[in-house]
Amino acid sequence: MSDIKFGTDGWRGRIGDDYTYTNLRRATQGFAAYLKTTGRQGPVIVGYDRRFSANHFAAAACEVLAGNGFQVLLTPVPTPTPVISYSVKAKQAIAALNITASHNPPEDCGFKVRDENGGAIAPAGLQQIEARIPAAGDRLRSARATGRGVGGGPGRLFRPQARLSGAPCR
Repeated sequence: MSDIKFGTDGWRGRIGDDYTYTNLRRATQGFAAYLKTTGRQGPVIVGYDRRFSANHFAAAACEVLAGNGFQVLLTPVPTPTPVISYSVKAKQAIAALNITASHNPPEDCGFKVRDENGGAIAPAGLQQIEARIPAAGDRLRSARATGRGVGGGPGRLFRPQARLSGAPCR
């Protein structure tokens, strides 16, 4: 059983304490293993907010997803959670991962997962992801090791744009 516990939308922890690059990579490996069981094909959206090192945590997650053979679409700038969710449908992605802890303290960071519709993954799915998180010290698949990833393989940057309908605000 994993020491990384998922809540409503994923996992969060104190940066540098339990929210570390190692644990983020482990959680991402669990998410990648779960996505493989769905049989869906397509890209995975990865975004992040303005928290400390969130862009670096997002890049580390991209390395693991790409190392597992997924095409990764990474936002190039901090991006709001609703835009990440919208991007799932707009880019015909199979899922999304957002590095954010929403309203929680700035010392925390989170790992928020989204399904093929851009919505929250059901509790049963979160339990499956958690069950697939490798133990600390287990070898992980990473694009760093395979030479694939954002800029060097199946990953690429994209600029999400939520298209709004209706009259412009005045």
